[in-house]
Amino acid sequence: MTPIAFPNDPDQFPGEEASFALSGPAGKLETISSVAEPAEARRGVAVICHPNPVEGGTMHNKVVTMVERSLRERGLDTVRFNFRGTGESEGQHDYGNGECDDLAAVVRWVRTVRPGDALWLAGFSFGSYVTLRSAVELDADALISIAPPVARRHYEFDAIPLPSCPWLVVMGESDEVVDPQAVFDWIDSLRRKPELVRMPDTGHFFHRRLMDLRGAIKHVVQDWLPPLRG
Repeated sequence: MTPIAFPNDPDQFPGEEASFALSGPAGKLETISSVAEPAEARRGVAVICHPNPVEGGTMHNKVVTMVERSLRERGLDTVRFNFRGTGESEGQHDYGNGECDDLAAVVRWVRTVRPGDALWLAGFSFGSYVTLRSAVELDADALISIAPPVARRHYEFDAIPLPSCPWLVVMGESDEVVDPQAVFDWIDSLRRKPELVRMPDTGHFFHRRLMDLRGAIKHVVQDWLPPLRG
């Protein structure tokens, strides 16, 4: 489907897949929205965040697009966007600080055009750090963290307030970028633990395991879904 070009900050959620710019704190944010099939549509929107742009991450990353597909197939409308300094988004990379502000700007738009809808946040790697940091402040209704970069430089997880919403962590046991044991130890240390899916023989980018990732997400979240849009 050919994306539709909208002006900045469209005043409604597009009725089909669309690309547009939203106003962010450092300039425009390149954004793509997609909608669930009408018969499956739920009263919720998932905002999905991409991996580290310094290492080539964008909203077109294949893990990000598989997470988006999984949630849309479960009936959620979705929003992906490029963080500041990535693709057509303006600004400069800020190691997660400004990126939290970018996410907040996108969520403000979602809540303006979809008042009353459940807000789900999902992220892969760097994107999972940003969404976890923001989940409490943004009052997320569900959180999905794929390969959170625990123990990686620049990322401080110990001081992050834990969300009270349903929370899924998916971690490959053969991740070559994020130390899987560091993630498991971190989860063990939490007073409120997420639901953890460990995927054997799976690296950071889920090569040859993307369909397994899709299945894991769809299975876990089926009990969290908001009501049908109706």
